[in-house]
Amino acid sequence: MCGIVGYVGVREAAPIILEGLRRLEYRGYDSAGIAVLTRSVIQSRKKKGKIDEGLAILLNQHPLQGHTGIGHTRWATHGAPTDENSHPHFDQSGRIAVVHNGVIENYDRLKERFMAAGHQFRSQTDTEVLAHLIGDHYAKLAGVDFAENERLTEAVTRALREVIGTYGIGVVSADHPGIMVGARRGSPLIIGIGDGENYLSSDTSAIVAHTRQVVYLNDYDVVTLRPERFDVISLGSDTARVQISQIEFSAEASEKGKYPHYMLKEIFEQGRTVENALRGRIDFDEVTAKLGGLNLTTAQLRAVDNIVITACGTSWHAALVGEYLLEEFAHIPVEVEYASEFRYRNPPIERNTLILAITQSGETADTLAGMREAKRRGHPVLAICNVVGSTIAREADGGVYLHAGPEIGVASTKAFTSQVTVLVLLSLLMGRIRMLSSQRGMQLIRALEQIPAQIESILSQDEAIKRIALKYAGADDFFFLGRLYNFPVALEGALKLKEISYIHAEGYPAAEMKHGPIAMIDEKTPTVILIPRDGLYDKTMSNLQEIKARCGPIIAIVTEGDTQVRALVDDVIELPATLEPLFPLLGVIPLQLLAYHIAVKRGCDVDKPRNLAKSVTVE
Repeated sequence: MCGIVGYVGVREAAPIILEGLRRLEYRGYDSAGIAVLTRSVIQSRKKKGKIDEGLAILLNQHPLQGHTGIGHTRWATHGAPTDENSHPHFDQSGRIAVVHNGVIENYDRLKERFMAAGHQFRSQTDTEVLAHLIGDHYAKLAGVDFAENERLTEAVTRALREVIGTYGIGVVSADHPGIMVGARRGSPLIIGIGDGENYLSSDTSAIVAHTRQVVYLNDYDVVTLRPERFDVISLGSDTARVQISQIEFSAEASEKGKYPHYMLKEIFEQGRTVENALRGRIDFDEVTAKLGGLNLTTAQLRAVDNIVITACGTSWHAALVGEYLLEEFAHIPVEVEYASEFRYRNPPIERNTLILAITQSGETADTLAGMREAKRRGHPVLAICNVVGSTIAREADGGVYLHAGPEIGVASTKAFTSQVTVLVLLSLLMGRIRMLSSQRGMQLIRALEQIPAQIESILSQDEAIKRIALKYAGADDFFFLGRLYNFPVALEGALKLKEISYIHAEGYPAAEMKHGPIAMIDEKTPTVILIPRDGLYDKTMSNLQEIKARCGPIIAIVTEGDTQVRALVDDVIELPATLEPLFPLLGVIPLQLLAYHIAVKRGCDVDKPRNLAKSVTVE
């Protein structure tokens, strides 16, 4: 949640920070603000609302000048979205400014302490309390001889030792022009390395236009940035581990291009992103997958008796597809856990259990915590992740990158299909070292090769799908139904519609409708049903008939040429034929497009849906 951008160098800071905040707005858009050092004074501008409707206008009316500054775009946790609660926040003296991602859990006790000492607070945020804590330590260090302006860094480190909770912070002081301090615990923070200038950001997309060289900070790292260098120390050890990495994507990759929304752009990228997830990972000679990043030998993989997959949101739906895939092709028992539940439960996990964490961002707080708990218990942990250098990618024992490129739209689309693609490859690999025949394996590979082109053929139906979407855009409720592999797709279709159009939607296994939910069916409640020509076609057809008998409108997602379903339903979207286990890769595409076009018709901001942010880095 939330986004941080900081700059220290020779150029004007405010335009660079504002540009970075625009690129980070998908992380939080309740409010935004900037603080810049100007002639040993910190000047701040901050405003409730989206950047271009608030902060950008304010900066145009009242510009900021200076070469060191910090900025923030907020997703509210403590305190409502207001101008006063917007970041940056100041200490009691007004000479130290702080931006912060995360949650300070003991802020209330700290606030009581400072209020008893006569401090005045202007907001309801935990961040302002942190600013006062840093300022308090800074004042206590007056008169102490520090080399090269290290007093600010020392004040930050002393303050953080009193803090309980998570943080990614940027700090500047009016007493130290040309200095910026950052620190992280549980909330991502990145150093961008420039030529005579340096950057601080919670996401590489904010700074990729200026530099491709970055350092991903570890938990408990504290960095002091100057134009000509940066220094990193660790609160948790004597030395900090610093590794310079390269950003894999370009600034252009994080732009909308010809598309009106990032979400639509990312939907239309899926043919290519699935192809990227497959590239170089199929061994035709051995009829298997090549996933070298797993860091496990064939013997170690063969010794796996159980798999637990942990994930959140869309990644959890991909994990459910993975459960079906791994159990069918590798005959390994699989459990799928909500990461938010797994981290607090104490489930008995048997020996020889592999933990698989699935995440787009690699920073999801619940998934990270669950992964760490599994590692503490001694289980090997693999990650399926999109963001190179993310915390989960670095802390897992091994894993597979999606190579899907930046996903800016809050509602995840291309990450889902890339995750399912990687799960197919993992299932093929695990199956081939057990009992999957080469004939069945090759059948899966050949079908998988066709998926990118088949996705493109579905995307060519966009206008037809849009017409269907507009027909039902006024509905208040939706049902999404599917069986076996398509049940998780139904869940994902319902989630997409809820996320961006605010229509109430539910996903169910098709047969479960008659166990209660069918009571909700009427002529105003559309049902989207996934009914490909598979082994349960006749059973799903019976479920369809039950809805039709109650006058429920039906949109059917079918295999090309299915005239039987077409004769019974209101609207049909035909998809190319593929193997039953691969249908989720195709079936989800029209559901994404339906949700998108319905949301646009209803006037919703599909890239920035209310109350949501892209990466959930706080509980």
